[in-house]
Amino acid sequence: MPFATPEQPPTGNGPPVRDPESPRRVTLLELFFDLVYVVALALISRGLVTHLSWERALQSLLILMAIWWTWAITTLVTDMYDPQRTEIKLLIAAVMFGALLMTTAIPHAFDGRGLVFAGTYVAIHLGRGLFLMPTVRRHPQTQRRAARIFTWFAVSAVPWLLGGGLAHGAARAWLWALALGIDYLGFRLAYPVPGLGVIPEHQRNVTAEHLSERYQQFFIIALGDAILVIGTMFSVGHSELEHVTAFAVAFVSTLLLWRIYVHKSGELLPQAISSAKQPGRFLLTAPYTHLLMVGGVVTTAAGFDLVLHQPSGRTPPAWAAVILGGPALFLGGRAAFEYEVFSRVSVSRPGGVLALLTIAPGVLFLPPLVAATGAMLVLVGVAVADYLRSRGRPPEAPSPPH
Repeated sequence: MPFATPEQPPTGNGPPVRDPESPRRVTLLELFFDLVYVVALALISRGLVTHLSWERALQSLLILMAIWWTWAITTLVTDMYDPQRTEIKLLIAAVMFGALLMTTAIPHAFDGRGLVFAGTYVAIHLGRGLFLMPTVRRHPQTQRRAARIFTWFAVSAVPWLLGGGLAHGAARAWLWALALGIDYLGFRLAYPVPGLGVIPEHQRNVTAEHLSERYQQFFIIALGDAILVIGTMFSVGHSELEHVTAFAVAFVSTLLLWRIYVHKSGELLPQAISSAKQPGRFLLTAPYTHLLMVGGVVTTAAGFDLVLHQPSGRTPPAWAAVILGGPALFLGGRAAFEYEVFSRVSVSRPGGVLALLTIAPGVLFLPPLVAATGAMLVLVGVAVADYLRSRGRPPEAPSPPH
């Protein structure tokens, strides 16, 4: 299902697999599909700072991982199947409906709407398999691939539904963590199933142009969450100078996140995928590295919410963890992303994380606005280091790991 195939291109009445020779630019339907996730990320970042605690942080992480997985798997499906075909359009619309229903349940996923959230997640992934297996029955390899993936999602459905319907609180979190572990591990292992084996290597090819563009677009959606927080939380409830400063710090930080993402690795992702000896390696790693970066941006947006709401006073430890932890998580994911593209990690990435950890004890005695300013200055340092490293040098060719 979410792996490409070299089988013959379909006729107009054949299975809706992609023509290997056709262009795979992102369609307007895929962009329309992404609109659901603008709302989802906003609700996750907002929920993180509501009654902020370690328990709430874990819950937000699990929700983000579930929402992200519906997007990532659907993106890989559209890389393999022809989104211009009516049946695939209907499939994407159905997934969009399910993702929107999941999104409505986010604020109360660990309260009264757990079964709605979990049941919809299961219905999306099992429903996709039940739709695709008969649709591609004339492509035995493709059908067996869909069967492998369906089997893994059927296994994870048990803890998903038990957690949503019968468990509460910590028990629900642990069951959903188990379910997500099955989903993420199955993908990483290429969905091994007794009697069928794993998905063969030749069925894990990806399209550099399409896949890279989709991941770039979702990262922009995550930045959109930060912009939404900045715009909606700005007020004049405190001194105007304080709020204008907090507004500026949040905006500059968002701009820096974008700059650090696109610098070299973000720009060269399509070339890196197409030049790799095993393009399928990106298929098995890109969802995880981008999840880290998106999680970092969502957490940073939650930090903006805190700072814009209360820029003065002392910074509570939980607030410091969000304000500094968001950029640190982003830089960690960005380091892994750089390794995907260049087989190396710039010193500025771990250096930035170390700098954030170093200033963390001090910001506990300072206002949240100062903590956010410190995080911004660390990002400035990373961006400046990137510029100095590449200034006056010829463009670096991607060199993905073998």
